[in-house]
Amino acid sequence: MELRHLRYFVAVAEEKSFNKAAARLYISQPPLSRQIKQLEEEIGVTLIDRENRPLKLTEAGEFFYDHAIQILKKSDDLRTMTIRKGNFDNSLSIGFVSSILYGILPRVISRFREVHPNIEVKLYELNSWQQTQALTEGKIDVGFGRLLFEDASIRRMVLREEDLVVAVPIEHPLSKEKRDSLSLIDLTNENLLLYPTAPRPSFIDYVLELFENRNLKANYFMEVRELHIALGLVAAGEGLTIVPKTLEHLRHQEITYIPFEEGILTSPIVMSVRHFDKSGLLETLLDVTYQIYDEEGFIYKREKI
Repeated sequence: MELRHLRYFVAVAEEKSFNKAAARLYISQPPLSRQIKQLEEEIGVTLIDRENRPLKLTEAGEFFYDHAIQILKKSDDLRTMTIRKGNFDNSLSIGFVSSILYGILPRVISRFREVHPNIEVKLYELNSWQQTQALTEGKIDVGFGRLLFEDASIRRMVLREEDLVVAVPIEHPLSKEKRDSLSLIDLTNENLLLYPTAPRPSFIDYVLELFENRNLKANYFMEVRELHIALGLVAAGEGLTIVPKTLEHLRHQEITYIPFEEGILTSPIVMSVRHFDKSGLLETLLDVTYQIYDEEGFIYKREKI
């Protein structure tokens, strides 16, 4: 069985016609029919019910189609990722979510440039899901995000868990009470400003899941486009939001940042790279990240590229 057999079969399955599939593949219809017949003989089952018009997949054909699609995608991803490695252009492309850019990422990039002054660093604001796509498509070399997704082509490394804090308007009762800490139950009836609205899934889904995992519900929340809008609305007294601790220097004259009890609510900082990518540039990036973690006294578990 070869990849071309899978591509031929997928084309027939999607077009529901040998003639239309042949036109899509830029081949004639008789050779296409023979290739599909050979595939069925090799597997030992009938994949396409030829008695139907339009053509219909058998139950085995439906099963085969679902897996063929995944195999072809992995093949295409492998090709684009390899092209990226083979066409190295003295650059390192980094995807990031905005909340990490407000943290220590600028220092990490600055120190990386000290080690590799001749390497161009390209930055792309992408949410965690978009980073996965960009890695498999060869558009970026590494991503810094906050959500974990399963993908056989991508390796995820949780660099550390960052405490979450509640951003509260300075005139809000919770701020005036000078609370040392809050729990999620304190927020169930507060107007929460959650971000970002798109693309999904994103940090908003992570926050809502924190409530659900504790059998709680955020009764009043509004979705806003992005992080800085949420903080702007908090400063205007429109509600509360939840942010990583490294952001608590933002708008500090208008906003009080209150930690959660015992720091039990955290958000992971996730570094994503392509599986088996052993680039020395990635090793340097990870090393300088840990250097800064040590300087800041962060608790973390060391990973290796």
